[in-house]
Amino acid sequence: MSARGGSPTIVDVAREAGVSIKTVSRVLNHEPGVHESTRDQVLKVVEALRYRPKQSARSLAGGRSFLIGLLYYDPSASFVGSVQQGATLRCRELGYHLVVESLHNDAPDLRQQIDRMVLALRPDGMILTPPLCDNPEVLAALRESGTPCVQMSPERDIRSLPSVRMDDVHAAEEITNLLLSLGHRRIAFIKGPPDQSASAARYEGFVNALRAHDLQLDAELVRPGNFTFASGRDAAHKLLSGRLRPTAVFASNDDMALGVLAAAHRLGLNVPSELSVVGFDDSPTASLVWPPLTTVRQPVAEMARAAVEMLVFGHKAGVATTTDEAELHKVLPHELIVRDSTRAC
Repeated sequence: MSARGGSPTIVDVAREAGVSIKTVSRVLNHEPGVHESTRDQVLKVVEALRYRPKQSARSLAGGRSFLIGLLYYDPSASFVGSVQQGATLRCRELGYHLVVESLHNDAPDLRQQIDRMVLALRPDGMILTPPLCDNPEVLAALRESGTPCVQMSPERDIRSLPSVRMDDVHAAEEITNLLLSLGHRRIAFIKGPPDQSASAARYEGFVNALRAHDLQLDAELVRPGNFTFASGRDAAHKLLSGRLRPTAVFASNDDMALGVLAAAHRLGLNVPSELSVVGFDDSPTASLVWPPLTTVRQPVAEMARAAVEMLVFGHKAGVATTTDEAELHKVLPHELIVRDSTRAC
């Protein structure tokens, strides 16, 4: 308790730990340059005294709001949920709060919405998910306001603007190669929405794998989708109702793959004995449906955590403090998850 009998203050923490108030502040704000033993000592005292800094005092003292914004526009609830979970947990660990905002990528007043948001929240940084991360209006508004941002899965890296992604092209090649190794040659592909960079990357990987095996792409086996269950179901009905139906379907996200499973069931096709189905993302439902879905595990929560760390530690005013390409543009590993929705042709 404080010497005055009230709640403990930063002065009490500094006195008990035998350090300066500035050192305590640096520890609580996760700033570098503090010896590890000193940091541990301060944190032990903070815990023993049950000291909790007031958010308003931290903001005034450091010129920061301790708020991180997350901007999204995505029809896949599972993707957004995983991003939010990863970012929220890492923010909480670092003493920040996450503010989540949904913006329509084609809104006529998109720039004005961002200007009002930045003015009201004064966030210390923004995490941008696709397709907002590639929207020039969004990037220009944040740049002009001096708000740092990190792109998640952008279409292309921008010099000096931090980003975090996985290798969608390589992952799509891997899962297509799995189908090819099982003997499938008539493989259908359901695309994602054209405004999502992952859509083109996953289609590119699919085509690359076919070409590597000297296989011709059959345009009739490629159908549009928009990363929703309904679009996957509708595309699958068209693919599976023809005379020469595919032996396998690669839906470029799990929501659409679940739609494929539903369409196959309605048409009386057994998965996987008559049709193999693969998805992408490893959403929570991928392991709950029957048969469980073969898919690619995208490290969405891990990417969100990395984005938070890049905002808190890595750069100022939207410009990275590192020139290390691997640190500036992080690429996290994916994993191929083989379940019961695939079998040899």
